[in-house]
Amino acid sequence: MSRILAGPLAGMILGDLGAEVIKIERAGRGDDTRGWGPPFDDRGQSAYFLSCNRNKLSLGVDLDAPADQHLVRTLIEGADVVIDNFRPDVLRKRGLDPLALLEQHPRLIWCTITGFGLGSDRPGYDFVAQAESGWMSITGDQMGDPMKSGVALVDVITGRDAAIAILAMLAGGRRGPASARRLHVSLQHSAVSALINVAQNALVTGAEATRWGNAHPNLVPYELFDTGDKPIVVAVGSDAQFAALVEALDIPMLRDAKFATNAARLANRETVTGAIRLRLITAGSEEWLGRLREAHIPCGVVRTVLEALQDVSASELTGVAPLAPGSVRRVPPTLDQHGALIREKGWDGVAPE
Repeated sequence: MSRILAGPLAGMILGDLGAEVIKIERAGRGDDTRGWGPPFDDRGQSAYFLSCNRNKLSLGVDLDAPADQHLVRTLIEGADVVIDNFRPDVLRKRGLDPLALLEQHPRLIWCTITGFGLGSDRPGYDFVAQAESGWMSITGDQMGDPMKSGVALVDVITGRDAAIAILAMLAGGRRGPASARRLHVSLQHSAVSALINVAQNALVTGAEATRWGNAHPNLVPYELFDTGDKPIVVAVGSDAQFAALVEALDIPMLRDAKFATNAARLANRETVTGAIRLRLITAGSEEWLGRLREAHIPCGVVRTVLEALQDVSASELTGVAPLAPGSVRRVPPTLDQHGALIREKGWDGVAPE
């Protein structure tokens, strides 16, 4: 019982892993993302909706209608897991109180996804979470405006956090009282947790994190460099890799012992990166990538999305295929595509495909 991205992605992950998933949507309207286009495919399905709704059946319901409330309660009775992202009290006022249903069904797991916590009535949208979690303050050019990620990455991380929590509870045998089986993830918490080393830098130093553009706050060299034709990224993660980089690029001045450690290179960031920039601009990207890869230096060229998609199995209908043990068994459903079947047979109508 979720919409947009985080909840649907969590459900899709579980579906990829073999779960039978019923997507409960608003009758007549469906998930908001059904209208988030163009682009739409030849069936009128938005690309956004297609990206996170494979391996599901669709049931349209009116949660204000007593008959549909009863239908949902019946489906919950036969379910292992419920995922929702409703604002507080929306379900309870319609006879679908999560804690009461967890008390009634001792094997049930219920995961609620919110924007800012169970006690908050604020709607949860990725862009707002990126702003308030600190992400935008550290993303973008050093002299430019705060910038969001090009992907709704907070939603993606939150959806994966939800799937992980659910899988952990399933693996643990679903033990415990109703309150222990009521899982909760939020965009804000997932986003702040995902700050990882940036958060730890701030905790250790007490200093505010800043934007580094394409550079790294803790590693040098680890950034974007121009070459004679197109930019490449160089990601040196150890002193041994740096020594190999210096030899591969043949930059005599960087052989000096004062650049041998990462801490020393951080202290001399502009000297080190400046010497590398001057060297890389003298030849094309293929020349340098060939040398760096031969020396086992992490590096790469900046590619477009369509270029990157050539490396994976992907479909315009079902998106990027999951790796094993995941599989694609169903294409994303049209609104209420399976409504008649589910209303007639309940879970018995959810035949594996």
